[in-house]
Amino acid sequence: MREAREVRDEARTLLAKGVNPRLDRKCKRQAVTLAGENTFMAVYKKWYEHRKLTLEEGRQTSLVQIRRVFKKDVFPYLKRLAIYEVSRPMLLEIIGRIEKRGSLSVAEKVRTWFKQLFDYAMVVVPGMEIHPATDLHVVALPLPPVEHNPFLRMAELPEFLQILRKNPGMLMSQLATRLLFLTGVRTGELRLATPEQFDLERGLWIIPVLSLKQRNMLTKKKRKRTTDIPPYIVPLPTQAQEIVRYMLAQFKPAQVYLFPGVKKISTRMSENTVNCGLKRLGYDGRLTGHGIRATISTALNELGYPKVWVDAQLSHADPNRISATYNHAEYVEQRRLMMQDWADRLDLFEQGQVQVASTHLTIHLQGLPTIAGQQTVPQPGRQAAGVVGFHARALARRYGCFRGGDPLRHRFAADPDGDRRHAHRRPGFGSGGRGFHARLLRAGPRQTVHAAPEPR
Repeated sequence: MREAREVRDEARTLLAKGVNPRLDRKCKRQAVTLAGENTFMAVYKKWYEHRKLTLEEGRQTSLVQIRRVFKKDVFPYLKRLAIYEVSRPMLLEIIGRIEKRGSLSVAEKVRTWFKQLFDYAMVVVPGMEIHPATDLHVVALPLPPVEHNPFLRMAELPEFLQILRKNPGMLMSQLATRLLFLTGVRTGELRLATPEQFDLERGLWIIPVLSLKQRNMLTKKKRKRTTDIPPYIVPLPTQAQEIVRYMLAQFKPAQVYLFPGVKKISTRMSENTVNCGLKRLGYDGRLTGHGIRATISTALNELGYPKVWVDAQLSHADPNRISATYNHAEYVEQRRLMMQDWADRLDLFEQGQVQVASTHLTIHLQGLPTIAGQQTVPQPGRQAAGVVGFHARALARRYGCFRGGDPLRHRFAADPDGDRRHAHRRPGFGSGGRGFHARLLRAGPRQTVHAAPEPR
């Protein structure tokens, strides 16, 4: 009877306020039902499935990071709450714990994810009236300065290349590092390389769109079909072709990728293989796999090669061009000359011939490449166009350090210690028939260079 009297008194109070007691009870029952159906965990799962429509799966993708961070930092505190019960102080407390352990970049991502999740909840969850994730950035701790991947300057290359040559570690790690230096591809693209991507008759590495870092931007944000996007075409200098041929000769029936996993050859090489190899060489904090691309970009730009060629070789997008997303398929023949020149210069760097290998290009906007102080005679039937530089091979001939012939005959000379025992199984710098062999430069007669650029 006492409970009945309490219900009666509550109904009279609601009537005095102008509220229909029956409707009030109905709204309360509905609120309880919605709270049970729309827990934070339930809304998170719906939001996550929606995000999967635009995000890709992968080891270090946003989807994986969302799962990992929410499981560690968010679910222990919000998992059993209704979405309506989550307040801004609760979210700030979670972010504060992340900031206290020094993970400021993670805290920034969590703020963004909270904002996205509750934006979604405000639209799909009935009765959701308050957005608790707005303005969380107002009290955020400032992020530290961005630390770019360390890279080497040209003067540092001789020591590194000699250490790499002498390193008694895993041959696969060495060859992977060398191939990165010779091509400028990303480590992820190298790890995904398969035999069918290489056209050695034409000296090309044709990387499909699905292996590109920009594939999500090209297909989702630019709304381009995969079939409308050309592959990333990487011209291979002769030294790189030798590495590829060597790896193909070691290819096993169960193998899928050019560089297989250490424990299981049907998998691809670990993402840490190159960086761990660089650490073993003593370059921890001085060079990373991605920093090799910065090394190449800096060197080629300093040597005087056109930026559009360098960006195309590194598959960089030019934000000032409408067709920027396609530049990785352009300037193939020009890049072939540039990368062969770069590979030949690396051979000179390995010999310690920094001055010769670092010689800048002589540029003519509408002419032919020349050596400083010498006159170039155009070849009949070849039209000069664009900005072109000479090959390092011309420098070597100028100083008398290049000699053709059997590549195996001179390969051992790339080792300053003259160790010929392993020369036959270490392809790469100094081993191509058209590359530079590590011989001491000696004074020689200067020769006039006749060359013309390949038409685009």
